[in-house]
Amino acid sequence: VQLQASGGGLVQAGGSLRLSCAASGRTFTNRIMAWFRQAPGKEREFVASIRWSPALTKYADSVNGRFTISRDRAAKTIDLQMDSLKPEDTAVYYCAGKILSADEYDAWGQGTQVTVSS
Repeated sequence: VQLQASGGGLVQAGGSLRLSCAASGRTFTNRIMAWFRQAPGKEREFVASIRWSPALTKYADSVNGRFTISRDRAAKTIDLQMDSLKPEDTAVYYCAGKILSADEYDAWGQGTQVTVSS
């Protein structure tokens, strides 16, 4: 699976951004797709994930209720709608994928910068 992320930018606190990840490859049915982020000086952290089919979702506590992950099966995209953004959401965001049974994510896209100003 190859992943290409886009949609980052600069936004004021309280605003919204939508990230998109275009996926290519042969099989997605048995995969989980996710977004991670890494802020300067911090470790990479999980943000949200979605099982390709059925579309079961999980969220980090820090974004639950503000972010929404979704996937378009036909377009093979994984989107992250980010609302009520806070300065602490500032980070480089990465999309990733793994096989359901795997412990580690084995496919990563390039990062996209999200900056939230106060």
